[in-house]
Amino acid sequence: MWGVRMDIEYSEADTRSKLIDPKLHESGWDEGKIRREYFISIGRILNSDGSRTSPKRADYVLFYPDINGHALAIVEAKKVSEDAYKGLEQAKEYARRLDVPFAYSTNGLKIIEYDFFTKQTTEIDRFPSPEELWERYLRYRNVPWVQGKATNPLAVPFYVRDKRPRYYQEVAVRRAIEEILRGRKRLLLTMATGSGKTFVAFQIAWKLYQSGLVKKILFVVDRVYLRGQAYNAFEAFGNARWELKGNNVNFAKDVYFATYQTLYSEKNGKRVYQHFDSDYFDLVIIDECHRSGWNRWHDILKHFGSAIHLGLTATPKRSDNVDVYRYFGEPVYEYKLAQGIEDGYLAPPEEIIRVYTNVDKEGRITFKEIRNSGAVIEVSGEGEPELKDYYTVQEFEKTIILPDRTRAIVNWIAEFLEKTDPFAKTVIFCPTQRHAREVAALLNNHFNPKFNVDNYAYPIVSDDPEARRVLRNSFASSEEIFPVVETTVDVLSTGIDVPPIKNIVFLKHIGSKVEFHQIIGRASRLYEKGRKFTFRVIDFTGATRFFDEWDVPRFEPKEGPTDWYLNMVIVDDETLEPVKGANVVVYIKPGKPVHIVAGDDGRVFLRNVPREAVLVDVRARGYRPKKTYVSTFPAPNNQTTLTLRKQKPVNRAPITVRGLRVFIEEENKVKIEVHGNRPLEAEYVKYTREQVMKRVASLNDLKRIWLNREARIKFKEDLRKAGIDLKVLSLVEKVPEADEFDLLAHLLFNAPIVSRDERARLFYEVKKEFLRKFGERGRSVIIDLIDHYRLYGLSEIENPKVFELPGFKEAYGGLKGVIKLFKGAKGLKKVLEEIEKGLYADLTEG
Repeated sequence: MWGVRMDIEYSEADTRSKLIDPKLHESGWDEGKIRREYFISIGRILNSDGSRTSPKRADYVLFYPDINGHALAIVEAKKVSEDAYKGLEQAKEYARRLDVPFAYSTNGLKIIEYDFFTKQTTEIDRFPSPEELWERYLRYRNVPWVQGKATNPLAVPFYVRDKRPRYYQEVAVRRAIEEILRGRKRLLLTMATGSGKTFVAFQIAWKLYQSGLVKKILFVVDRVYLRGQAYNAFEAFGNARWELKGNNVNFAKDVYFATYQTLYSEKNGKRVYQHFDSDYFDLVIIDECHRSGWNRWHDILKHFGSAIHLGLTATPKRSDNVDVYRYFGEPVYEYKLAQGIEDGYLAPPEEIIRVYTNVDKEGRITFKEIRNSGAVIEVSGEGEPELKDYYTVQEFEKTIILPDRTRAIVNWIAEFLEKTDPFAKTVIFCPTQRHAREVAALLNNHFNPKFNVDNYAYPIVSDDPEARRVLRNSFASSEEIFPVVETTVDVLSTGIDVPPIKNIVFLKHIGSKVEFHQIIGRASRLYEKGRKFTFRVIDFTGATRFFDEWDVPRFEPKEGPTDWYLNMVIVDDETLEPVKGANVVVYIKPGKPVHIVAGDDGRVFLRNVPREAVLVDVRARGYRPKKTYVSTFPAPNNQTTLTLRKQKPVNRAPITVRGLRVFIEEENKVKIEVHGNRPLEAEYVKYTREQVMKRVASLNDLKRIWLNREARIKFKEDLRKAGIDLKVLSLVEKVPEADEFDLLAHLLFNAPIVSRDERARLFYEVKKEFLRKFGERGRSVIIDLIDHYRLYGLSEIENPKVFELPGFKEAYGGLKGVIKLFKGAKGLKKVLEEIEKGLYADLTEG
């Protein structure tokens, strides 16, 4: 067998160097055509400290005509003593990701080939040559041979200067060019913000231009700032580039960059684009093609109808961008934000924080409430005001201005920034330019004296001529600390590249999934230089209802062996000193927490945990709680570090300004009254424990009550009559995110705290089949109910009146609409029962 001594133990490295490499070379795969340890993913980011899952690497990727060219095959290596078939499924998985048609697995003695065209697995005695695979690829992929003097653009090397294309960028380029060679004239690439759409467009243009298939290229954007970005990205074209600005039409260049506003403007009685012959351009690229310029760029494309039209968008197909997909057709390649997060190239959201003031939670404010509160009503401008019976939250800061609400919200934001990181770059989206200026002014009043600056916050609004300069030169600069916060309406919703953005804040009501995707994309870029690996979303307006599978992959470690180690050191975020005695709950699997106390060295060690990562909930006196995934390792000597940030004591109280009482509903400090007395917090906890123990004898007894809907409701009503409010108790115990059952189980029996978020995860884990029984609207109701539970707790969804809240009423027609959707009251009752069973599935075990 190829002269291999079987009495010698070959490692995988030996197998590669002594057996596999020679066989590749014999078949013509020289070193200029091979890339080893090719990164497919660099490992999903697990937490704000930058911990990652294990990267995914292909042992070999074979390219034609060289490593800057076209990927053709994956080769996975196994050592001589292992079965040659063992690496085939992994090779196939990587081949699918790279969109290459041939996958090989070999132990150096046998070579196993899988051909994605024929769907056949074959044992072969040698690797096919580069020319053989190239010919097979062109034939089976139905890619026509290029005629005349032009060369095949697929064989033109990628332009590589300071960075190589990532795997998905290579796939996007290849898919687009294949379709162009087949004669398709309208193409769409749907790729998440931060994934490199412009870089992909450049590589497509470069290959087509260098091959001779296209000679004139037009790149259309809708922002002047983006025109400059694109011009710089096409630097390889040198002096062949030209930026169209106003009247500077130049017919001597090859690659043009213009805003559609410039192209649509008039020059000598004609639109600027009409000065170019209709067949002047061979390729027209439209950046951010989903946006409001549809009608104008549609006219431009119609004029250049003979050209190839390539659309770039960061948003998937939704009801508010169907025109784009109708024009271009289905995307030739799609790279979701969720996939970018999964691969580790984009930042995941670390926290999604939903905050509601009392007036926002009601969904509206009535004129009667305003009048009865004694608030002063001011009318700006001339004429009689048109006073309405009520104003919805969508009208806040537009039709009706509530400075008290704004002040309460800004105070919360200021507290939040002080607790987390007052220098974390933050973008606040406001409903109007006036509101953006007001929010910036209030934040400046709070922070400017602390840091002795004049511009902690800056409003980026269209009527401020300085706004663009501040945005580019200060906020977006990694060298500048201030301004920390930018307030805006929509200037920062698209196109601006500011990787350090850590916080996205919604004060503006979002009615479009397209707009939501674009805004979230502002924070999805990694900024490793500044240790920014994740971002937060703070939502005052319910915008995060638009989160879906496009945006965030649900990270759940794959079911499999639990034979790895958790070796974690918990340290102070600022001093890096160990945090002693932290309480750690490790979730080995949903609903199965393990409680550990960290040692004096801050170390937590646990055997037999899932591979890749595990969810931990860490709490220590004087520190902010942290719940996140951390890496696990195959060997006990590997270690990960988790940082905790000190918690500053804050006294919260309702805020009254100009007579209208406005406070943060979920943050408000509640005064406790029991039978007319006002006990201290410790006394209240003691009283609660005594009252509950009179009704519950054991943990199993509490479980039995909780699993019986009628018994549970009666039990909670008895507690209420005794003056015990479980929500108040959660605030006193400083675990507002805890589920009611787990709060009581912890208080009485020292059981680990389990959050509502974790119970929601448990529901989705055990009720997958249940969810599949319903159509899209039915699933949507259930998901919204679970979301409501995560925010407000079980009591809020036990009562069918939940469906009369504004969100449910608008989306589903209230209780009547939901009853109809589930085919009657019995059907709805059954759904609510199944939700409760899923949330508390772990209580039925053991």
